[in-house]
Amino acid sequence: MPFLGISPLRRRAAESLVGPSLSLFWSLRSFFFRVGKFLAWKFHLEAVPVYSSTSRSAEKIGQMDLPESIPFSPVEEQLPITQGDFRDFAADPIAEMRKLYAAHGSLALLQDGFKKVAFAFGPVWNQPVLSNSHDFHSMFFAVRGSRRSSLRRLTSGLLSMNDDEHREHRRLLMGPFARKSFEKYFDGINLLTSEMLDSWKVGETRDILAEMTQFMLRVTSGMLFGLDNPEFAYQLGHMLHEWAKLNHETGTGAFVADEKYTNRYDDLLKLSDELEVQLKKLLEMKRQDAGDGNDVLSILLKAYQEENMVDETKLMGHVALLFAAAHLTTAHTFTWTFFLLSQHPEVMQELHAELQAGVLADPLNPNSTETLLDRILKESMRVLPASAYSQRICARDLTLGPLQLTKGTPVVFSQFMTHHMEALYSEPDRFVPSRWLDIRPSPYAYLPFGTGPRMCIGGPLAMVILKMVIPQVLSRFKLSAVPGSTINGRVISTMLTPTSTVPLLLEEQDGKFASAPIEGSVHQLVDLPEPAKTVRRAA
Repeated sequence: MPFLGISPLRRRAAESLVGPSLSLFWSLRSFFFRVGKFLAWKFHLEAVPVYSSTSRSAEKIGQMDLPESIPFSPVEEQLPITQGDFRDFAADPIAEMRKLYAAHGSLALLQDGFKKVAFAFGPVWNQPVLSNSHDFHSMFFAVRGSRRSSLRRLTSGLLSMNDDEHREHRRLLMGPFARKSFEKYFDGINLLTSEMLDSWKVGETRDILAEMTQFMLRVTSGMLFGLDNPEFAYQLGHMLHEWAKLNHETGTGAFVADEKYTNRYDDLLKLSDELEVQLKKLLEMKRQDAGDGNDVLSILLKAYQEENMVDETKLMGHVALLFAAAHLTTAHTFTWTFFLLSQHPEVMQELHAELQAGVLADPLNPNSTETLLDRILKESMRVLPASAYSQRICARDLTLGPLQLTKGTPVVFSQFMTHHMEALYSEPDRFVPSRWLDIRPSPYAYLPFGTGPRMCIGGPLAMVILKMVIPQVLSRFKLSAVPGSTINGRVISTMLTPTSTVPLLLEEQDGKFASAPIEGSVHQLVDLPEPAKTVRRAA
């Protein structure tokens, strides 16, 4: 059923049977339907949830003083609707979101025929969309498959659960992602880091994207499945990696009828069948021998057994979605951070001095004194967030500002757009870690891991991995940009992804840093400084 009126397909079918007299009936019916919807919107006569920029819910944004310069189209003005083509959004989400924001401000509706997607930009609208999980539901992958398919079962984990089911399973999943569990993973992370660095040689040029993707594939596989059978864990991780990529590639096909996005759906179904077989095999292996019991799957099995809630389908769904959410986002954060440091020699010089002095943040203590590395990571995830946008689905009819949204309408919120608002961050397109000495944005103004009741469960663990690995890499090697290289990036599905290689030269760590001229679409995402002269370590 479309947003307003009768479906054109149903209307044409009826007219072909009973003639033009019914056409007048449909026209009048549609007219009065539209008038009724307008009056309900204008005078708020419908018993639906109402979210406005001045409502009590919008005021609860921490201690942040929201600037008046965030534009918003009020109810009295023209509705913020753009008629467009979803294929344009799929091709370049950031460019299309920038157009919508420039045209309408912080709320917009993109309409393609009878299909509609709402866009909520900035902290005022992030707050209701992300804090009210009853009205705004989550669905991690847009393509779920038929009810009895392997794809449906594998996409039925925590990230696709809602309401009471989500709260119950999130409680059980918190165990392996609580800080008290982190130390169990340290030996494996350090071992895999050493193996990676031992394979690097001074003078080589490495694609840091490929390196960090393979590294995080091994780290995530080891943490989820254990290192007692590393090759099996790695093979399963590789299969999950391909499965997640296929999901992202085909997901856009849920909104865009284009073979470019849908022609691999059969491949996704086939791979889901194969993956489910291997996950069942892994579960049986864990039941027979849990190994040291320090991997996420073993901890989950124990927790579910203690509560008599063992559900093989749910466990496989949790594992599949946790892997899909974790390894690429962290790999991309590593990649973007190393790239940004290679282009900002003054920042790299300061970080090198901090590392040389042994100033390291305590990865297990979130309240430890903030270091430059903390600020670098915050700024990297602000300016080039691994997740550029995400979405919620309206669980029922509701009103969001001037927009009347029907049940099932997608609502997009964007980390990238929020993080690049000049009203929130001065010079928002520049990489400036020192800004974090003076700002304390609310969780709805800075949200690399999301926020609210569905905040990324693995976010704290991802930060620990980043803080453990980056000092080891930069203490052994200097990573320098290759002059004239092309660095491209764009949003694929929802992730801000490097779409080219990211070549960095491995050099002896001598404390001398310089940027280099590079080309590519990354310049449309972040303002990079002019290539600087060599910055030398102070005597």
